[in-house]
Amino acid sequence: MKAFDKVIGYESVKKELERLCDVLKNGDKYARLGVEMPRGLMLHGDPGVGKTTMANCFIEALGWKVCLCRKAKSDGAFVDEIKRTFEEAKAQAPAVVFLDDLDKFANDDEEHTNSEEFVTVQSCIDGARGMRVFVLATANNIRNFPQSLLRSGRFDAVLYIDAPDGKDAEEIIAHYLSKKKFVADVDTEAIARILNGKSCADLERVVNEAGIYAGFANKEQIDMDAIVRACMRVIFEAPEDEGESFSLSAQKRIAYHEAGHAVIAEVLEPGSTNLVTVCTHNSRTGGIASVSRSPDYFTSATCMEDRVISLLGGKAATELVFGEVDTGAGSDLHRASEIVLRLVDDYAGRGFSQYLTNGSGDRITDSRDAAVSVELERCYLRAKKILTENRAFLDALARELFEKKVLLGTEVRNIKAASEEAA
Repeated sequence: MKAFDKVIGYESVKKELERLCDVLKNGDKYARLGVEMPRGLMLHGDPGVGKTTMANCFIEALGWKVCLCRKAKSDGAFVDEIKRTFEEAKAQAPAVVFLDDLDKFANDDEEHTNSEEFVTVQSCIDGARGMRVFVLATANNIRNFPQSLLRSGRFDAVLYIDAPDGKDAEEIIAHYLSKKKFVADVDTEAIARILNGKSCADLERVVNEAGIYAGFANKEQIDMDAIVRACMRVIFEAPEDEGESFSLSAQKRIAYHEAGHAVIAEVLEPGSTNLVTVCTHNSRTGGIASVSRSPDYFTSATCMEDRVISLLGGKAATELVFGEVDTGAGSDLHRASEIVLRLVDDYAGRGFSQYLTNGSGDRITDSRDAAVSVELERCYLRAKKILTENRAFLDALARELFEKKVLLGTEVRNIKAASEEAA
């Protein structure tokens, strides 16, 4: 359907919306098969992923009257507004009741999910049964909704809209770039990898911010340098000093720390590094190593362990090269510990003697904590071994990172290839 051309990427979601739209528009065809008309659709996900755009495209494709309801009144008056919206839709049927930002209708928490607003929505949906009134809703978070509201017969379709990744992200970036003047060799795949997990709104902001950087530098076109700068600023909150607030010796340590992450990531899972930097960001640390998780990460203990080894690579590289305790590894250790804890406890990955249940005592807790420590030590030794075996790659990457401050994943892989060839 042409209306959905405005939604870039998200092909599986668009197909679901098109199918649902066809059921509503061509009810007779489906009625002959004994199909009942769906009554509601919920689109939920983080802010900025395009839920409202998708909802508006759905309304356009359907072509029915639309009655919009957003919270803009005090609680008591708003309950009456919900009722009036449904009455208006019934009077104009076939019609869509569009409940935009439904999670803003009430301030419920997980223990109190029966607010008057949600009860009213449920009652109004039930009261419109058989009247060709379709309820379309968007929400950032549906955790605090009553289950009775989300059940079939009220919202027959509940679709989670995730942040774009892979080809979807590339298409969205290319779409935003098409509205700007940019050089022909912009690598949308590399940009998409750097921005992995970020919303459509974030992607749009990065492209626009890149234009600001290019314009301020008096460039005729937006180039990769401007885009990388925009990624650093918008996504990683990196200021313009690019590490200059650190001494040269500190920058060298940071370069080896971040290179340690990247070397291990590329050895264990080639092609996984997106970006490596030496720069301050958000006033907390001196570098960034952006590494993509394996597609099998949540189903493979090996992939989870590889992630732990990579996280410990910064500490291992610093201590291997400088013979000092790495004081910048705190967050890495915390994240690595969390992963190992899941392996040991949640998945009983090292036997049931460390698996905690509600009735487990201090002995099991102590045994689990000891097992986590042993696993972290083992992964750390593995990290050191990998770096020792790939010392030429580590030194070359740290040296290049120290000089350039920012390296894309493709540059990291070129350095790896050159170091292997030289060996």
